[in-house]
Amino acid sequence: MKYGFVVPNNFGVADPNDVASIGVLAEELGFDSVWVNHHVLNIGYVRDRLENRPYHDALVMLTWLAAHTSRVRLGTSVLVLPYLHPMVLAKELATLDHLSNGRLVVGVGVGSLPEENEALGVPYDTRGAYTNEFLEVMLRLWTQEHATYDGNFFEFEGVMASPKPIQQPHPPIVIGGNKPPALRRVARLGDGWHPLGVSPDGVRERLVTIRAEAAAVEREEVPTEVQVRLELARVTPESSQDYEAAGVTELVMSMSTGGIAEIRDGLEHFAATFFAETPAR
Repeated sequence: MKYGFVVPNNFGVADPNDVASIGVLAEELGFDSVWVNHHVLNIGYVRDRLENRPYHDALVMLTWLAAHTSRVRLGTSVLVLPYLHPMVLAKELATLDHLSNGRLVVGVGVGSLPEENEALGVPYDTRGAYTNEFLEVMLRLWTQEHATYDGNFFEFEGVMASPKPIQQPHPPIVIGGNKPPALRRVARLGDGWHPLGVSPDGVRERLVTIRAEAAAVEREEVPTEVQVRLELARVTPESSQDYEAAGVTELVMSMSTGGIAEIRDGLEHFAATFFAETPAR
């Protein structure tokens, strides 16, 4: 089992250096990966939690972490693709993959905050179809010298995008979500699944669906990475074993607080429990 931690860039911490220091500490303690959250606006439930306090940018934070770490994988948990444009994001992520020497993991989702879609001027009801095309466009830009695409949202011919990612054929794409459309997206377009709060039994049930969907489209390589995001307090040696037995490859943990000292204590306690026998991971 691998273990990751999500830095609190979404919890109103005034100094972004304090947020990033959690990622550096996670690497020092032996965690396998460091992740960031993504929203654009303080609106809806984000505003309810933060009011006008900072929600620091996901990719800027991840770039800083790339510069100040050397071993951990660096992931997004998750980028809300309907807020973004695939040509711009493909270049940003490919550049970040080079800067991190191939440590990037691209977690993506469709979002669940209609108010943010409305404020950004992007439709909410078609966000799933938009996300599917978004992923197809990025994959073509990353893997084809002269990319062509003809869809409902994007259409272009002979487009060149550079740089290509350092990871070949591209950084792993892990799909967030638990419902049937998300599972179909995992099976057809993802390299892994990145759900929130699913139980071991829930993982087992949904992996059956993912494998069936992959077989339906004759996909030879079934997505293998299964990363469940949980609150740190929910993870014990026993629960970790249950998740591993269900097919989970990584637990990605977070703490619902912006208290930097509290998070540091939580990470250190976790490391003392889980990593004591393997200090060099």
